[in-house]
Amino acid sequence: MSTFNNTTSSSSVFLLTAFPGLELAHAWISIPVCCLYTTALLGNSMILFVIASERRLHKPMYYFFSMLSAADLGLTITTFPTVLGVLWFHAREISFKACLVQMFFIHGFSFLESSVLVAMAFDRFMAICNPLKYATVLTDMMIVVIGLIICIRLLIFLLPLGLALKSLSFHGGQELSHPFCYHPDIIKFTYSNPRVTSFWGMFLQLYLTGTDLLFIISSYVLILHTVLSTVAPKKQHKALNTCVCHICAVTTFYVPMISLSLAHRLFNATPRVVCSILANIYLLLPPVLNPIIYSLKTKTIRQAMLQLLQSKGPQGPNVRGLRGR
Repeated sequence: MSTFNNTTSSSSVFLLTAFPGLELAHAWISIPVCCLYTTALLGNSMILFVIASERRLHKPMYYFFSMLSAADLGLTITTFPTVLGVLWFHAREISFKACLVQMFFIHGFSFLESSVLVAMAFDRFMAICNPLKYATVLTDMMIVVIGLIICIRLLIFLLPLGLALKSLSFHGGQELSHPFCYHPDIIKFTYSNPRVTSFWGMFLQLYLTGTDLLFIISSYVLILHTVLSTVAPKKQHKALNTCVCHICAVTTFYVPMISLSLAHRLFNATPRVVCSILANIYLLLPPVLNPIIYSLKTKTIRQAMLQLLQSKGPQGPNVRGLRGR
């Protein structure tokens, strides 16, 4: 008990690291990183505002997209204080409790995004493979039920992991590989057997994200089978075009996440700067690209955003009304 008390009080302080070996260039690196965070915050906030304010966007597809933007926004808000704190102010120290809270939210929003991507795959499957049943299956109540199932599933798996980590003791003053707390990174510094907790964390990630990815792949196999059985080339192109945004979101989320997890757990010789770059790509790429991709590829969202920007411009409704006269 004395060991646990010592390690969780004064000595349980981790040292965050932004880009190992590039400390002298932190001021310059912070410029593009800050721009990416600003883009992610503004882009996802605008998407949420547009979907909430435009009644024509109150449809299942856009509800799921708003959930995706909310997850991206939460992931961005969770990490940017420590990332910019390290780059701007060299504020490297973080307590064990703060680290545990940040890690809980990082993995929570990551699993939330994975679950929302599954729901979006189901939405595309119903729209293409069963268009006649789409409106009767994906009702507003069903969207609420899916959202509740996602949240309950998240809590069932994350709460035991958080309680298990809270009961562990860690080596204090250890240097992490990232400017935020990531489970495979901090678990190496526990007094307990790190392989057991690391294996449990990897099993949890593979079970949640692995089953999600398997469901998404299965959905697209059925979608491709349905689309290819359609004779008209225009209908094939139109059906596949509705899936482009979702495929891009799946790729930008799963590829960096799986690469980072493998780099930590399987490839011990991976340079720390590579892990740091992968981590920042994993955290910043989806929140930055998802609003851009959906805004460019979805005509309804693009039109709603343009109308919102024009209404906030210098030429408001009164000026346009005078010109009409």
